[in-house]
Amino acid sequence: MSTIYELVRGDGPLLISAPHVGTYLPDDLAARLTPPGRALVDTDWYADRLYPFAADLGATVLRAGWSRYAIDLNRDPAGASLYPGARTTGLVATETFEGEPLYAPGDEPSDDEIRVRRALCFDPYHDALADELERIRAAHGYALLIDAHSIWGRLPLLFDGELPEINLGTNSGRSCDPDLIAAAVGAVAASPFSHVLDGRFKGGYITRRYGAPEKSIHVLQIEINQRAYLADGSRTAWDDAKAERLSHALRAVCEALLFLVAKR
Repeated sequence: MSTIYELVRGDGPLLISAPHVGTYLPDDLAARLTPPGRALVDTDWYADRLYPFAADLGATVLRAGWSRYAIDLNRDPAGASLYPGARTTGLVATETFEGEPLYAPGDEPSDDEIRVRRALCFDPYHDALADELERIRAAHGYALLIDAHSIWGRLPLLFDGELPEINLGTNSGRSCDPDLIAAAVGAVAASPFSHVLDGRFKGGYITRRYGAPEKSIHVLQIEINQRAYLADGSRTAWDDAKAERLSHALRAVCEALLFLVAKR
């Protein structure tokens, strides 16, 4: 998909954002990338497909079209680190999560090129996200945002050992109402999947920028260990049976949130 983003609008209070599922690279950028870059190894493969129930719940879905290797929609454009002291990638990555270079030495994007990419991809996505949150809040009095991500389960440069299967991030409780956080944790705890709240992944730029419970905008990042839904032995192949089990748990999370806010 060469479009910057795809928006499928629903009429309910839930918005699902998938900023790292895009796979499009313009030819001139793809030609400059190393083989790991052209393989898009850090893509959140099919993270949006884990929410096939979105339309049933009246959710709006916003998904990126361009690869995160063009520009990362979930990084602070000012350059502030999401996790000071820990290894992470920036607004425009120059290496993979496993430390492999994305460009030949000296061919990394310039500041001017980064500004062009931001204007082309980053700003339009965030304009759409902000507009949809405001539209939803105006219609319902509140908005729920699920920031949908996935990542390979073993990345020694980023974290030790195996990542839990479902990682909930709330910016240490600042992006979401405590009762909603408890409801999400309860729904995941009732599933067969390992999980953690505000562990290695507390929420990226989207969670931190838009989460404002005091303004009735509640944001929950859900980071999935890709081994929970990809085929055994593969880092890209979808597994129907595994994904269906995981989607059942994610639907339970979304339904728990919607049930709780509807009672208020």
